[in-house]
Amino acid sequence: MHILLIEDDLDLGQALLQALQLDGFTVQWLRSVAATPPVPDANEIAAVLLDLTLPDGQGMALLRHWRRAGLAVPVIVITARTALQDRLDGLDAGADDYVLKPFHVPELLSRLHAVLRRSARQACEEWTLGTLRIAPRRHEAWQGDALLALSPREFRLLVELAREPGTVVAKNVLAQRLEPLGDALDAATLEVHISNLRKKIGAQRVVTVRGVGYRLQP
Repeated sequence: MHILLIEDDLDLGQALLQALQLDGFTVQWLRSVAATPPVPDANEIAAVLLDLTLPDGQGMALLRHWRRAGLAVPVIVITARTALQDRLDGLDAGADDYVLKPFHVPELLSRLHAVLRRSARQACEEWTLGTLRIAPRRHEAWQGDALLALSPREFRLLVELAREPGTVVAKNVLAQRLEPLGDALDAATLEVHISNLRKKIGAQRVVTVRGVGYRLQP
């Protein structure tokens, strides 16, 4: 997989270049807005790592332009801007993740793999897991041919579990993903939503891994 890295800092850029290559990626490293293609070719890159503060312009403007132009590849913003509004602006502009400097390179690599996995699944209009079908963009799900009557939060919960079927999703991760811009759901509320979802898709489909979280059975 080919990664577009846009970072002007020499030390950080070199460290990321080496880490990505050791992880099996090929990398194009650019250090300015002027050197960056107006719209990267989605057929050539799998994801973008984008610094917001570049010597000749703002990464945020690049991101907004790319999304308006229809670029759908995952973009992870890497920045020293810690203000909440900056994070909200980045996510609203189309960032798939937002990583604050300084960060540990292994964490960034894990986040990159996560957005790549999500992107691969979201490229499909429908996800099929046995008799369960999910259409994330239409906010619809079916058990066999029967359309499921899910609340918005139940649907979101199902989607988060279905991103990586068979993989345990930690309770605290689910709680935060259901309220990404606010306080995470408390454990009792999360369990109520899990219980309601089980009633609608089958209790055996959502497995509790004690002390860890939940797993959706494919």
